[in-house]
Amino acid sequence: MRRIFTIFFCAYMILMLLVPTALAVPGVSAQSFVLLDAGTRTVLAEHNADTQMLIASTTKIMTAALVLEHANMDDVVEILPEHTGIEGSSMYLRTGESMTVGDLLYGLMLSSGNDAAVALAYHVAGGIEEFAALMNEKAAALGMTNSSFQNPHGLDGDAHYSTARDMAILTAWAMESEDFAQVAGTRSTQAAGRSLTNHNKLLWRYPDAEGVKTGFTKAAGRSLVSSAQRDGTRLICVTLSAPNDWNDHRALLDWGFANYKYHEILVQGAEFAQVPVISGVENRAVLTAEQGLALLLHPDDTVTITAHVPHHVFAGVAAGKPGGKIVVEVNGEQAFETRLLYSEDVALDETNQLGFWEEIQWNWNMLWK
Repeated sequence: MRRIFTIFFCAYMILMLLVPTALAVPGVSAQSFVLLDAGTRTVLAEHNADTQMLIASTTKIMTAALVLEHANMDDVVEILPEHTGIEGSSMYLRTGESMTVGDLLYGLMLSSGNDAAVALAYHVAGGIEEFAALMNEKAAALGMTNSSFQNPHGLDGDAHYSTARDMAILTAWAMESEDFAQVAGTRSTQAAGRSLTNHNKLLWRYPDAEGVKTGFTKAAGRSLVSSAQRDGTRLICVTLSAPNDWNDHRALLDWGFANYKYHEILVQGAEFAQVPVISGVENRAVLTAEQGLALLLHPDDTVTITAHVPHHVFAGVAAGKPGGKIVVEVNGEQAFETRLLYSEDVALDETNQLGFWEEIQWNWNMLWK
C-alpha cells in the first residue's frame, strides 16, 4: 500500500513573489511573428504564426544549416559561370576563383549573397532543384508543416514560402550548430579578399543578440529572424512583413526575458524524501530524484510536485532501486515525471527481524492508517 502526498514547491512560490507582474505582449508592426524559447521549443507569443508568407533571404538560414550538415567549412569550391550574376544581393563571385565553404557561408549570411547561395547549392547537391529537394526534406524532418522551398536564396517564387512558426523551429535547430552560430553572429570579417559586414543591425543595437538573418524583397517586405541569449535562456524571434522590424525584435525579446525565466524545480541526486525502514540497521531510507528539472516559467504559472512514496519499506534496501516517483504539473497539466531512487543500502538488522505474522500485522495496521 502506498500513500500519495502533494508538495507545493516552496522555493518556487517564494520566487513568484519576487517576479514582477506579467507584462502585456507589446504591439508590433509585423503582419506575422513568433517568439520562441529555443531550449523547450515553447512559443511564448505569436500572431498569425501559421500564415504562409514570403520569407526572402531568411531562407538562407536553411541553406547555411543544410550546407553545414553536408560539407566541411574548409572544403574548396570552384566558382562556375552559373554561380555568378545572380539577381539581388551579392558577394560578387568571379568565375574561375576558388574559395572555401566557410568563406561562402560568411558571404551568404553577412552580405546575403545570392551568388554564394547558388554556389553552395551546386557544391552540396549539384544544382538548385536538387538542393531545394534537400531543403524540403529537412523541413519535413523538423516538422515545418507549412513551408515549401524552391531555391537557396529566397528570391520570390510561387512555391517558396514559410511561416513565422516554422522559421522559429528551423532557427532553433540551426543555432545548435556551433559553426552556424559563429557565422550568423559575426559582425564583420574578411573572406576571400572581401570585407564583409553583417546586415543584421541587432548585433550592434541589442546587447544579447546572437544573429541570425535579415531578408527583404518588395513583395515580401522586411523579414527578420533573431536569436538572443540572456542568463542561459535563448529566445528566437521571427517577424515577417514588419516595417519596423528592429524595434519589433527589441520589444519582443525584452518582453520575453522579463516574463519568462528558468527555475530549478528538482535537483538530480538531491534528497527528496525519507521512508521508514522496518528491521533495518538504519530506521530511514533516503529517496532522491533520478533526474533534475528546470522549467521555463511565467509569473502566473503554478507548479505542483506530487510524490508517490511508500508508507514504509522492509530491509534490506538496495541503493539505486526505485522507491517511488515524482510528478510535476504546471497549471494543472503534467509536465514531467521521474523516478525516486534509494540513495544508499539499508541492510537487515538480524537482531530486530519481524516474524512472518508480525510483518502481516504491520502491513494490515498501515493499510488502515
